[in-house]
Amino acid sequence: MEEAGRVVRVVDADTYDVLAGGVTYRVRLLGVDAPEPDQPYGHQAADSVARLLGPKRPVLVTRRGMDLYGRALATMRLPVDGKPALALDSLLVVRGWAWAFDPKRRVAGRAAQQASAVAARRGLWKCGAVGVLMPRQWRKLNYKNKRRYGVGCTW
Repeated sequence: MEEAGRVVRVVDADTYDVLAGGVTYRVRLLGVDAPEPDQPYGHQAADSVARLLGPKRPVLVTRRGMDLYGRALATMRLPVDGKPALALDSLLVVRGWAWAFDPKRRVAGRAAQQASAVAARRGLWKCGAVGVLMPRQWRKLNYKNKRRYGVGCTW
């Protein structure tokens, strides 16, 4: 069931605190994986999402379950006057703010969206695909190895 709300806090580019029906809850966006806050482009991706969502922009949230951390797993759409609502996960991938992460292939064209961002060198793909690590790979690195990534490339 889709519910209307608004984002009151961007935790990182794929995790938000949403206020809906007088209750605030944490949402983990399905279909994408965004850089961690300590990862190259992590803060830039989160800041870009925060500017997009703004403090008063309405969102439409469809909860699909809970994760191990107690976050609601959900899809989110952004209403646009007179047009179909935009899927936030697709927007993040197209703008290069997150990786497409759709292991069950629920969204047609998701790989093409990411390929478009890579080809156009948008967001985290600005310096090309070499040296760009998905968050699950980033978390496995130690401090010394993390310092080697994203050096010399600015957002």
